[in-house]
Amino acid sequence: MSLDWLLQRFEKAGHIPAIIERDEEFSYAWLAARVTFWRNEFGSIGINSGSVVALQTAFSGDGCALLLALADYGCISVPISISGSAQIERSCSLAEVEFLWRVGSNGAWDCTRVGKLPGHPLTLSIIERGLPGLILFSSGSTGECKAALHDLTKLLKKFETRRPAMRTLAFLLFDHIGGLNTMFHVFANGGTLVLADDRTPDQIASLIERHRVQLLPTTPTFLNLLLMSEAQLRHDFSSLCWVTYGTEPMGKSTLLRLTQALPHVRFSQTYGLSELGILSSKSEASDSLRMRIGGEGFETKVQNGTLWIRADSAMLGYLNAPWPFDCDGWFNTEDVVDIDGDFIQVMGRRSDVINVGGEKVFPIEVEDVIQDLPNIKEVIVSGEPNSITGQTIVAYIQPNEPEDIISLRRRIRVACAERLAPFKIPTRVQLSTEQVTSARFKKLRRTSIPVEVLAT
Repeated sequence: MSLDWLLQRFEKAGHIPAIIERDEEFSYAWLAARVTFWRNEFGSIGINSGSVVALQTAFSGDGCALLLALADYGCISVPISISGSAQIERSCSLAEVEFLWRVGSNGAWDCTRVGKLPGHPLTLSIIERGLPGLILFSSGSTGECKAALHDLTKLLKKFETRRPAMRTLAFLLFDHIGGLNTMFHVFANGGTLVLADDRTPDQIASLIERHRVQLLPTTPTFLNLLLMSEAQLRHDFSSLCWVTYGTEPMGKSTLLRLTQALPHVRFSQTYGLSELGILSSKSEASDSLRMRIGGEGFETKVQNGTLWIRADSAMLGYLNAPWPFDCDGWFNTEDVVDIDGDFIQVMGRRSDVINVGGEKVFPIEVEDVIQDLPNIKEVIVSGEPNSITGQTIVAYIQPNEPEDIISLRRRIRVACAERLAPFKIPTRVQLSTEQVTSARFKKLRRTSIPVEVLAT
């Protein structure tokens, strides 16, 4: 199955900018020509329809064109970001990769034959049907990453419906379901994708100003860093009209500070999973953490406080894990939600819930209070075993500036005592000595975080 419908839209868009990379504009005509160019390269390399090809690149014009060409050719694509280099051998093994294609930041590329041959029944089934595939990896925060195999035609189906064209910054990574959703949404609607070499707050703010970005899809962790840096005060954000955030829970205090700092911007929460795709969502208001989710091709239900989803665009299955759907096709997201009429609020992953003497504590509840204090750059709350209460709450802190630890600990405990139930107050505070967020700008909750331990 080819991408004729999408390539026809490229042809109609003509000289409209499709991509802005390093301040240079590349039109839809250029993008269509690059898709054709890469397709013509496949034969000489030995890539055929049904080949499994890992594509290691950051977001780039050629990276986007190559992914589209592989899909149009009927290949199974395995996006791997540059930051995932340490995992590449394991990823290629799990995905049964035949070819590894690398695209460098300077446009240089090479393609090597890895030598694997597809043998998994799910992979063979999609090859036999002549369909393009996509393999995405979970973050692996609870163990080894899982390889989810998709029929790409199902993921792309929703993009056939026209939406408003916007100038959008590609913040989420190339190997992330959110990053790919951004790319396909922009290209399907004739928008412009602004690429970023560096995702520091000032660099992102500079791109927003220079290229009149209208939409920024990002994470709560990055938005908090943006506020801390005050980059929005040093750059012109007048073009920015919409910020979407997802991949992890947002703190109420952070969202309120964002709406105050950028009152002209609409803030909207998104929801999606590597296994299912991105759902349509609508926040109750810019300053609300509640949202409606669903849309055509998606059904939702809540069982015992946990969100379940059934999706037309659901993956075919994992290549290295058991079948995760029930007999009716429902997928347990493991996300705990609070329901209010038609709206839900995602409280966090069930595996992250801290059990203190039978009382459940969501890390975001405690983090939200601490994050609201002065001189707090980042905070991560987690549970640790305790012989009396089952678990105890530990707060890992990264201050903006050095501070007397006794004073910092006192401020945190006083603030928590004023706004939280006693069992939600951290019993131990630790200073983190290294980064506590991932390359995806998500909090690292279940990894070993280097710390300077403080006496309690």
